Formats: sequence, structure tokens, C-alpha cells
Amino acid sequence: MCYPMNCLKAIGQRGVTLIEMIVAMVIISIALAGVLLVMNFTTMHSADPMIQLQAQVIAEAYMEEITLQYYENPTGGYGGADRRFFDDVDDYNGLSDTGAVDQNGNAIIGLESYNVTVAVAVPAAIGPVGNAELAKHITVRVQHSTLVDLQLVGYRTDYE
Repeated sequence: MCYPMNCLKAIGQRGVTLIEMIVAMVIISIALAGVLLVMNFTTMHSADPMIQLQAQVIAEAYMEEITLQYYENPTGGYGGADRRFFDDVDDYNGLSDTGAVDQNGNAIIGLESYNVTVAVAVPAAIGPVGNAELAKHITVRVQHSTLVDLQLVGYRTDYE
């Protein structure tokens, strides 16, 4: 007659040993730790694309505002430092805003951590030598504390 314990031994050994169980637990723990590290890294950097896109949009807004102005100071034009009255491209040279602001100097809510600087270079000749046209080199730089440093470069020609 065969009792259950004796019958199992006769058929073959079944189950796992303590060492096999520990090895399996270690392998599963390593795999789980790797997955959690990837999830943690992804969660920490999930806002980076939004910050970069906001920096790009801010730079484009400043560039559009600047390039819509006159090439040179018009007769009787403004020459001061109040951005609300800027009327030509050169007025923006050296502009430095802590936090993005609109054309009237009002802070844009939610964009306080961006720093914007503008540089307008001396006119440079562009185009073929015979048909060279003067253009002002405009650089808008937007920085954010999360290592975002974006530079947008454009030119404004005297096409009027």
C-alpha cells in the first residue's frame, strides 16, 4: 500500500527547494527595481517637454513683437527704456525681463520662472555682393531654472 508521502517520492521529487525560491525572489526583485527606476525617471522628467515648448513660444512671441517694429527709429520716435513705447528694433537691444511679460510690462501668470534677454546686433550685409541688403541680427534668449537655455535668432531687414 502506498501512502501519499511515499507515493510522491516514488513518482519523483516535486516542489522547489529553499535555494531555488530565494534565487527566484532575487531575480524578481532586481527586475522590479529596474522598472521602478524607469518609472521614477520618467515621472521626474515628464514636464520637461512642456517647459521647452513654453520657452519656444515665449521666444517666438518676443521675436514677433520685435520684427513688427520699424527698422530704424522713425522721425520723432521714442528713444527711452519703457517697453510700452518701443517703436523700432533697436529699442529692444539689451532688454532683460525676469519672468515673461507682455508688451505693456504686465507679468504673464505661470511664466515667472523664465528669463528673457534680447540682443540686436549692428546691421550686417546679407545676400549677393552686388545686391547686398542690410539686416539687423536679433537674438532672443529664454532661460529657465531646469537647464532650458533657448536662443531664437532672426533678422529684420529694411523692406519698407
